[in-house]
Amino acid sequence: MTVNGTLEVQRTIYWNKRHGTLAPMDAWLGILRHRYSAGVREMACRLSLDSAFVPARENLQRMSQLTISAEALRELVQREGQHVCGDILQGRYGPDWTSLDCTDQTLITGADGVMVPMVTEQQKQNRRAAQAKKRKASHRNSAAKVGRPKSGSDGPYNEFKIVSFYDSDKSHMYAVGTAADRAALGRLMRREALKLKIGRAQHKYSVTDGAPWIARQYDRQLPMLDENILDYYHLKEHVTLTGQTLYGEGTAKARSWREEMMGYVWNQGSLVMLDHLANYIRCYRSGPKAEALRGLRQYVAKRVNMTDYPSYRQIGYDCGSGPTESFCGTLTKRLKGRGMHWDKDNAQSMMALGSLYYSRLWNNYWQLQRAA
Repeated sequence: MTVNGTLEVQRTIYWNKRHGTLAPMDAWLGILRHRYSAGVREMACRLSLDSAFVPARENLQRMSQLTISAEALRELVQREGQHVCGDILQGRYGPDWTSLDCTDQTLITGADGVMVPMVTEQQKQNRRAAQAKKRKASHRNSAAKVGRPKSGSDGPYNEFKIVSFYDSDKSHMYAVGTAADRAALGRLMRREALKLKIGRAQHKYSVTDGAPWIARQYDRQLPMLDENILDYYHLKEHVTLTGQTLYGEGTAKARSWREEMMGYVWNQGSLVMLDHLANYIRCYRSGPKAEALRGLRQYVAKRVNMTDYPSYRQIGYDCGSGPTESFCGTLTKRLKGRGMHWDKDNAQSMMALGSLYYSRLWNNYWQLQRAA
């Protein structure tokens, strides 16, 4: 199938014992791996990035007069995503820029986790039972593939991890993700950073929400970073919640206290903020207010080396993790639609396609597919 409709060809297929089967016409047409041309696959993947497969199939037919069932479209798109995912994870594909192309040769990185809805094992069993009941009622045989059926998830959600890289003016941006564990993200983080020649950047640092597991991966995998910065707005959220506990949600006094504390950390550093917090802690010996203050003090004390905002600002470092937060939203937007539940490998394949698109590598990838 091509973007101009279905093409039927007659071709000679050669075979011998030593080399097996060879169909030269298939290579010339670019259909060695697919029944669909690169143009059809791109259109299918593009329409499926922001839409469920049923409406994507309708849009494909309406705009391009290509008739593909929703199930065939799903298989096509997820197979392409798995191919992309494999290329990224095995290092065959990556960004088309390096730290040497970045503004002021500054490379910033961030990482985070996002919860994605999964199909549980119980849901799979219920679905198979319902399908078997329908087949029995209509006297149909099972069309399931031979072999052990795919297992469902242990729980309703799984944490997907994302790592991003970008420069100070956001003209170069790249992000990838994985459904595997935190150690796998660390290895992915290091591999992609090496592609970007992070060691040759003049300035290189991370901006994250300060989660301990993220900090451990950066310490292990990218020890060459100049700084690991706590996102200013995550700290502000903690201070805001503490102020609301002290003075009430939405009150002018809570807002004033928040601005006071954030002024200290922003202009003088977190040690000065901790000193002023100690004065408030002495006023509250027990109860929710005392617990909130001690919790904030503990949170900041563990991240003193990540909150030297006056020095960061003087150097010109970015203290917000906005690009990473944005990538977390865009790469998993398709996975978190209403009523959606995913198998882990299919969800990762969709996230890989999102990585191509939102990292501005979409055209590069499809040009290579057309030339293959």
